[in-house]
Amino acid sequence: MAQTYLQNTREQTAALKLLRKRRWGGAAPYLFIFPWIFGFVVFTLGPLLFSLIISFFDWPIVGKVTFIGIDNYVEMFTDDPMFWKSLSVTLKFAVLFVPLNIVLALALAMLLNQKVRGSAIFRTAFYLPSVISGVALAMIWSWVYSGEYGILNYFLSLFGIQGPDWLNDTKWSLVAMVIASLWGQGSMMLIFLAGLKGIPKDLYESASIDGAGKIRQFFSVTIPMITPTILFNLITSIIAAFQQLTLALLLTGGGPMKSTYFYAMYMYENAFKYYKMGYSAANAWFMFLIVLVLTFLVFKSSEAWVFYEGEMKKNPQKKLKARKGGQTG
Repeated sequence: MAQTYLQNTREQTAALKLLRKRRWGGAAPYLFIFPWIFGFVVFTLGPLLFSLIISFFDWPIVGKVTFIGIDNYVEMFTDDPMFWKSLSVTLKFAVLFVPLNIVLALALAMLLNQKVRGSAIFRTAFYLPSVISGVALAMIWSWVYSGEYGILNYFLSLFGIQGPDWLNDTKWSLVAMVIASLWGQGSMMLIFLAGLKGIPKDLYESASIDGAGKIRQFFSVTIPMITPTILFNLITSIIAAFQQLTLALLLTGGGPMKSTYFYAMYMYENAFKYYKMGYSAANAWFMFLIVLVLTFLVFKSSEAWVFYEGEMKKNPQKKLKARKGGQTG
């Protein structure tokens, strides 16, 4: 009797140890990712939800906080001309910047993908502008764009062209912002370069055997194979276009005559110049909705032009099943 009791006790103890081990073993992965979860909740999700809450308040930095419902949004759409002005400037900038950004980054990646001596040096040189701080970048471009001693106008004068006062001319100020923003191509260029490196060489060999030239290979092999990369860079370019702030803030301050008054600058001034934190939060959430809708539309359109590996194998099987189902019916 005592021996049976002792054996049962040992079995219960072993079961408890196993249960504890399983519990701690199941919790171990969560303990490893806890620092990231804590940082995400405290520094990302928390401020995000807090900004949504204060967008329904009259929330000055110093003073009484008052709940006003959707009045911030109503004022933004009906009684604030700077809202529409900044939005139109940002949309114009995005229309110019996004396609040029993608085309230029892809062109640089194509050049760096060639097997030539010293290509690593050129990769480093083209990537360096993307690691320069926004303040240093603004100082460089203020010198380049200067109407009196700027290097850009000096270069144009060599060809008998009198350059404009880029930063003080309403016709050219937005173009100047686009050109300066296109200079930091390093990250997007490297992403395109990685995509080009991942294209199988036998595809080009097969296309060459079929008589396709370099241009035909580019449009029939290169572009379809890097469409996922193009999709990623397109979305990131759209987001970057709506977040443009530093260059315009330092180079033009939104001028001349609000021609470079971007939506991000409009939000910044509402928050830190006019101290309307609730109103600025409403501005930010509207920009978030714009970017969300544009990203959704890009993703929906990607079904028609983005190619993923394995699709050619899956589609014939679906068609075969559909035919069998039709014959059975």
